[in-house]
This record gives sequence, C-alpha cells and structure tokens, in this order.
Amino acid sequence: MSWNPEQYLKFAGPRLQPALDLMARLPADLAAPLAVDLGCGTGSATLRLAERWPQAEVIGVDDSADMLARAAPACSRVRWVQGHLGHWRVPSPAGLIFSNAALHWLPDHVTLFPTLLSQLAPGGVLAVQMPRNFGAPSHQLIHATALDGPWRARLAPLVTPPPVGEPRWYIEQLAPHVTALDVWETEYQQVLTGPDPVKEYTKGTWLMRFLQALPPDEAAAFEADYAARVRAAYPPLADGRTLFPFRRLFIVAVR
Repeated sequence: MSWNPEQYLKFAGPRLQPALDLMARLPADLAAPLAVDLGCGTGSATLRLAERWPQAEVIGVDDSADMLARAAPACSRVRWVQGHLGHWRVPSPAGLIFSNAALHWLPDHVTLFPTLLSQLAPGGVLAVQMPRNFGAPSHQLIHATALDGPWRARLAPLVTPPPVGEPRWYIEQLAPHVTALDVWETEYQQVLTGPDPVKEYTKGTWLMRFLQALPPDEAAAFEADYAARVRAAYPPLADGRTLFPFRRLFIVAVR
C-alpha cells in the first residue's frame, strides 16, 4: 500500500492529538536513553519525543519512503529508518517504544505485543495508540460500498474483521508480561471542515487501501459512491462543519 503524506496531513491536528495525549500518560520519571517511534509517519510525534528526551537516541521507523521523506528534514537528531514495522528490531534494549496509529495495520497481536515488550529494557515502556473506530459508519460504509458494486469480487478480500480488539483482550494478553499496565479509550469529538470531510479523512488511511486496489475509473466511482453514503451518515452541524466522533484505544505497559 502506498501512502500519500499530503492526504494524511489534511487532518494533521486531529491525527496528532492522540499522540500528545499518549505522551502525557508516560511516567514522569521514565528514563529513555533509546526511544523508538514505531510507525512514525511524517515524524510529528517523533519530534515531540526528541524534545522530551534531548539526550536520548531517537529512532523513527516507518515502512513508507514517502512519509519518511517528509519527516527527515524536520530533525537531524532523529535517526529515520525505513523498515517493516513487524520485522524491525531495536539495536539495543529500549527505554521507550512508542507507536501512534500504526499497529492496527499489523496482524497477530497475540505475538506482536509480547515481541515488542521483549525489546524493552527493564522498566522500559511500550506506549501504543490504535484507532478503534471500525464499527462506526465511517468504516462500516467502506465495507458496504465494497460489497455493493461491480468491484465486489476485487474488494471483498479486503473486508476483514476489526484489526483491534476490545480493551479487555489487551489487558488479559499483556498483564502476565508487565509490572504496570494502563489501558483506556477516548472518543474524540472531531469537528472537521471542508467538502466531504469524513471521506477525505478516511481517504488518508483505511479507505486508501480499497481505492488503490481498483483501476482509476473504478476507484473514482467507488469513492463517489462511498462519499454519498458517508455524507448522509454524518450530516453537517448548523454552522456547516461536520462532527466526526472517533474512538481510539491507548495502552501504556511497563516491562
């Protein structure tokens, strides 16, 4: 899947806020001689990590060269690395592995999370935020559109169960491996502007993989069909802006 930094950054503020909220819940006394931002994207959160730990080695890892190209000029002190998030390993035990809106793209969380914890130094922290909005109209209508058109055969394999489990599942999986665990959810009441803002928001992430699976003419028709459906599901407020509630899951685990 190819990422479009410009599309993603159309809603840079709402996308960054959960990362800032996750950072705010990190232990105040956390020592992080090595801090890793796994799935760093354009580096907005990585720069905040570098500011918080000015003496640390900070590594930003992403599998998208396009996203890293936007990140690299932002801070020369960060080591930007292109690599598959599920396969990349820290060069030495880390004080912090931070991941904002990335791990839901990876399968097999029952193996993934213990593997990440094993790469921490004792007392190190795994801090994760993942979208959990897959039951909302914004995402359900992507699947409905995929299964209701001439593209069905091509897109049906992409209609999969939600990639992020319930909070209880992560508590049960992680508790045996950690000394402290904090898991919570926040539903952000995002107020968006511009034409078809919910469609434009999802076009930067979940919708993107469906569009990229189609030839250009079908992709345009699919996008228009989805836009009409999601426009009806999220009618504008009285002032013309659009309210887009978005749920996210947070995890702070101490090894």
